[in-house]
Amino acid sequence: MNTVYLGISLDGYIADRQGGLEWLHSTPNPNHSDLGFADFMARVDALVMGRNTFETVLGFDSPWPYSKPVFVASRTLTSVPAHLTDKVRLIQGSPAQICSDLKMLGYHNLYIDGGVTVQRFLQAGLIDELILTQIPVLLGGGVPLFRELEAPQEFDLIGSEVLLNALVKSHYQRKLAPNDTASQ
Repeated sequence: MNTVYLGISLDGYIADRQGGLEWLHSTPNPNHSDLGFADFMARVDALVMGRNTFETVLGFDSPWPYSKPVFVASRTLTSVPAHLTDKVRLIQGSPAQICSDLKMLGYHNLYIDGGVTVQRFLQAGLIDELILTQIPVLLGGGVPLFRELEAPQEFDLIGSEVLLNALVKSHYQRKLAPNDTASQ
């Protein structure tokens, strides 16, 4: 199962024009709720993220946030910082090859993160779930979540909830066509 779990602006962006994410915290969260992220992470075996997302996370002024193994899909990185060598591995290949390689290592429930990486997995038909939290902000530009696809992909709405009286978190599951095995 490959799942995307992201915050998204009303106009479909996952980062602003400078790659910034500050707008994700524009809604007050007085109780510092994780809005269900810990429950989501409990069902994930590993994360697959792109180089840009990895570098963004490295830039956060906080300890490494993931307890699960992280695989960074990159053709340009040759190493990870020494303090993360037991937590982060580099991986290359097509989305199908990455899924196959990770499945052979025992990772079946993947969290797919990062704009280009998500787009590549969507293009390959390898996203099973979308969990998107819409932030009530219009960015007017930035890093889009979705790009052009070769063919439409249909998803069923599994559920939707309002968080903090402002955010809308929607959970979609991909409809499988007959004989479609996608990433399962």
